[in-house]
Amino acid sequence: MIRVFLVDDQHMVRAGFRMLIESQDDMTVVGEAGDGNEALQRLAVTGTDVVLMDVRMPRLDGVQATAELTARGELPRVIVLTTFDLDEYAFAAIRAGASAFLLKDATPPELLTAIRSVHAGDAVVSPRVTRRLLAHFAESLPDPATAGLSASASAHDRLTALTEREREVLVLVGRGRSNTEIAEDLVVAEATVKTHVGRVLAKTGSRDRVQLVVLAYETGLVSPGE
Repeated sequence: MIRVFLVDDQHMVRAGFRMLIESQDDMTVVGEAGDGNEALQRLAVTGTDVVLMDVRMPRLDGVQATAELTARGELPRVIVLTTFDLDEYAFAAIRAGASAFLLKDATPPELLTAIRSVHAGDAVVSPRVTRRLLAHFAESLPDPATAGLSASASAHDRLTALTEREREVLVLVGRGRSNTEIAEDLVVAEATVKTHVGRVLAKTGSRDRVQLVVLAYETGLVSPGE
């Protein structure tokens, strides 16, 4: 069973998500909270696989809650929920460690697919939408040329162990390419791409594919509009 925790300040929204999720044979709702503070307290004692996290909430918003949650270590993956396609809060939550973001008006099949994908470790709801979000707010990313030395060096140090082919794969992931598209670009099998992505994740210490996109932008491997 995929254990899902709901975080939203609107009770009716949580009730709708609960009804949908619990209609599935492979999912269950293990808890819910109305703001980030309550969520952090309950998640500390509730075994959870995936958190549906609203970004705009009173007391403690979803961005800070996501940052504090992911800082704890090996814990549930977070899908942030946003009302708008290009939302600064959603972008900030992804940088804080969320695995993906999803629009609140997503269809039930899209939401269920997102939960299953993130739980499986794919952590990508829509590579192209994630790319567009990052590109739109690229000015918020630190410029490798002007950022603090330690921060810039730290990001670039994570690339040193990559082979040339793994770096190529990272660039394509950063451009929002799916595994199938990367396989076509590099003329290799999709299974080979999955292996490369897995190695890039391990070598760079990234939790998921979305963090690889952020890393590609932070290190200048991919530029806005590229």
